[in-house]
Amino acid sequence: MEVKTEEIAQEDLLKEVIDGLSQPQKMLPSKLFYDEKGSRLFEMICELDEYYPTRTEIKILSENINGITSLIGNKCVLVELGSGSSLKTRLLLDHLDDLAAYVPVDISSEHLIKSTGLLKDEYPGLNIYPLSADYTRWFSLPGIKEEYNSIDAFYPGSTIGNFTPEEAKEFLKRIAKICGKRSGLLIGVDLQKDEDILNRAYNDREGITAEFNLNILSHINNQLGANFDLSKFKHYAFYNKKEGRIEMHLISLARQVVKLNGSIISLGNYETILTEYSYKYTLESFAELVKDIYEVEKVWVDENKLFSVQFLKVL
Repeated sequence: MEVKTEEIAQEDLLKEVIDGLSQPQKMLPSKLFYDEKGSRLFEMICELDEYYPTRTEIKILSENINGITSLIGNKCVLVELGSGSSLKTRLLLDHLDDLAAYVPVDISSEHLIKSTGLLKDEYPGLNIYPLSADYTRWFSLPGIKEEYNSIDAFYPGSTIGNFTPEEAKEFLKRIAKICGKRSGLLIGVDLQKDEDILNRAYNDREGITAEFNLNILSHINNQLGANFDLSKFKHYAFYNKKEGRIEMHLISLARQVVKLNGSIISLGNYETILTEYSYKYTLESFAELVKDIYEVEKVWVDENKLFSVQFLKVL
């Protein structure tokens, strides 16, 4: 397994967090949601009645799996951005013919070791090259020993919406370069819809999304030695119609000072920390976004037009 040294990764993350909290609109990288507890909470969110994306994407993938895998083709290297151990990944692994190799990419080496072990037990003939890396930045694929026809990336879960459109375009350019000229991209893209559906999805009645949002502070406390008091923050999520995105914030409930590895972060009463954007696209606006990088070869949409799965081919 290729792993960036923990010390360097920790320094990079600390700088990213301090830089974000030093902006006029304080912000935190959404990848920090996913420590062990955060991952468990997100799994619970995916089971909620209000949260449609996961079950809708799985339904699209399940109902169209033969068409999807026929576009990917034989002897491909499948690169999953944000390694998962869910049904989505297994659907592809079960239906792709003569898969040359599988490259799960994840920032957490601990998660990779665990998920790779499980997959090796379930798929003993599968060639797995786990790669510990922050896929939102430049990374290099490991050397693949097996012969292959193409490299195809898998980016499910509408995570592309966590980038601004400008950031998304740069990210997709980078993935196209990393995977190369014959590459494809299977991607989940959340669609614009009634704002009541969106607001309910990010403000569930059980308060699990609120707990998930607050847990980002707990993760920073544990990993970077901060002293955020979670009782002094409140979850706030809303649909910004003008920008076409859900915004998740944490509202400071008092004037307070937070210590972070020698740095001092001051927060005013009702000042917010932005923890996540989740942009929603029309099929036309997403095609416009990617037009200089990828050709949209095929789009699958659920019957209620809530979500799309798209297969793109690099230009």
